[in-house]
Amino acid sequence: MDPIILYGSPHSLYTGKTRSYLRKQGIAYVERAPDAHFRDVIVPTTGRVIIPVVALADGTILQDTVDILDHFERRGARVSAYPAGPRQRILAHIAELHAAVALTRHAMHYRWSYAGEQARFLHDAFARGSGDADAVMARMASYLPMLGVTPDTVPAIEQSYLALLDLLEGHFAAQPYLFGGQPSLGDYGLLGPLFAHLGRDPVPADIMKRRAPKVFRWVERMNAPDADMPEYGDRAPAFLPDDALAPTLAPLFRHMADELFPELADAAAMLARHVAATDPAEGAPVTDKAHRRVIGSVDTHFRGVPVKSGVQPYTFYLWQRVTDAFDALDAAAAASVRGWLDEVGLAPLLDTPRPIRVERRNLIEVWGRRL
Repeated sequence: MDPIILYGSPHSLYTGKTRSYLRKQGIAYVERAPDAHFRDVIVPTTGRVIIPVVALADGTILQDTVDILDHFERRGARVSAYPAGPRQRILAHIAELHAAVALTRHAMHYRWSYAGEQARFLHDAFARGSGDADAVMARMASYLPMLGVTPDTVPAIEQSYLALLDLLEGHFAAQPYLFGGQPSLGDYGLLGPLFAHLGRDPVPADIMKRRAPKVFRWVERMNAPDADMPEYGDRAPAFLPDDALAPTLAPLFRHMADELFPELADAAAMLARHVAATDPAEGAPVTDKAHRRVIGSVDTHFRGVPVKSGVQPYTFYLWQRVTDAFDALDAAAAASVRGWLDEVGLAPLLDTPRPIRVERRNLIEVWGRRL
């Protein structure tokens, strides 16, 4: 069988997540930078210039890491990213959500706020793509205000990153992955920002290596094609049995709760206003242009610091994966999950009202049914 084509780049956050998954699954692939075929064939299909994109041998195009991973999971993964245990499963989805909502801010800050200190590395990375590297880099840096990266928030962002490294360092001292000896959806989600930006760019990578060597080792492990955990002795390459959770996860997910709220609640309130004002039809694209990812901004707080943050419908697409998985649980499992989430401050993920679903059809986000 011909290998699939992964269109991506080493410095792309979500390419790192997809690449890691393909390696762990033993799926043959060839990675290519966007080229003429990408421009002439792939972009007209996706409707926007975006990576990663996976092109299958039969011509099928997959875009977005959620859709890519789910495609291969449905085919039967060698090392499934979805734990069977309800608590592990829900927390894996939450880690994926946290990586996209909170850690993107950290990743983009450390890349572009320190662009001068790592200019040669970044220019080399972006010069390998198509187009004017300086123009692309300037455009990427211009997203910082939308992500809530401002002089006022930078101290909180950096303090948050150091705290996260310390919590992950403590966890990986005893566990190879989040939930034992096998990578989960949560591991793949966290790897995106913790590899492509925070684990490769010189300034944050140096911080990681000096402060949290076990986190850096996990980054290496996630990029290996096997379990790659010799330092854990005869640990089985499997999720912890009986839906067990390592004690180090409680402070880690409490940290995630502090990062996600109140921003998610404020974003949900903004979405409700947007839906009331625009009355979107079910199936309609969430924005007027496929490349546009935000529907507006909201005044919120990040760790107590006022911030204006862009509101992306894709956030709600990831959020509802948490609640969909929870709604599928039986009563006993739901009670166990809710009790644990309540202890770490994440129960608002289950209870915060949202006015509408966000779905993906034809490779873009569209409005779903009203809630």
